[in-house]
Amino acid sequence: MAAVNKADSVGDLLATTEEEKKENTYTIRPNFKKKFRPAIVKHLIHELLAAKLQGVEYDAEESASWSKDIADEIRDRLKTLELDRYKFVVQVVIGEQRGEGVRMGCRCFWDSDTDNYAQDVFMNESLFCVAAAWGVFYY
Repeated sequence: MAAVNKADSVGDLLATTEEEKKENTYTIRPNFKKKFRPAIVKHLIHELLAAKLQGVEYDAEESASWSKDIADEIRDRLKTLELDRYKFVVQVVIGEQRGEGVRMGCRCFWDSDTDNYAQDVFMNESLFCVAAAWGVFYY
């Protein structure tokens, strides 16, 4: 049976947590290659919405869980892009397609040099889905 390595005292525990901390880089702007790219994120959202909602009929009872699942998956895929020090906000709205118009809007206060967003809309005969993802650089 393998032995479990436990800290012998509070001092040992504090020493291990201090070693695990990362040093502050004092970075105030992201590297050019590590910026939030709306075109890449829009493509990612578009593929996910098509895969999840193609051929799906609207169901008022299930739409809330679908929205949460899609938002979680978009967030997880954004994390795989490894955009250091970015915080992500994802919003997904699913509604019934009745031929009526829907207008959505948002306002944000951000740094236009580092922060951005991407959105995509999916529609079929019975439902529509609007997914938006914001990437905000954490100073």
